[in-house]
Amino acid sequence: MTERLAPPPQPGNDPAEPRPPRLLERMRIHLRTRHYSIRTEEAYIDWARRFILFHGKRHPQDMGAAEVEAFLSHLAVDRQVSASTQNQVKAALLYLYKQVLAMDLPWLNEVVQAKTPKRLPVVLTPTEVRELLLHMDGTTG
Repeated sequence: MTERLAPPPQPGNDPAEPRPPRLLERMRIHLRTRHYSIRTEEAYIDWARRFILFHGKRHPQDMGAAEVEAFLSHLAVDRQVSASTQNQVKAALLYLYKQVLAMDLPWLNEVVQAKTPKRLPVVLTPTEVRELLLHMDGTTG
């Protein structure tokens, strides 16, 4: 009588074998081993998560520059984020693709840039006040 042997265990089927870390956990590990600040780590992970959710939970490896451009443009046009926020998101996604996924993205020149606000002076210098008053006429200006 022949004895039936169990099939040899397949790689990845052993419940005792730890599974490889998921994408965002890989990104977190990558950032920590390169000594990024905890605040940068949190921001980059959060933006990567939002990017994935924006595209219907598609894996970033299945997406490319067009999806990154669409997300960045959405933030600038629809969400009206500041230019510095958009730059942070761009840095986070470029880090995800270049460092974690080892994929090069072409330069993202189709992205709608968030507008940098024009800075108006809050306080006038004494010279500016003098010049302003010299151009005023009468008691009401």
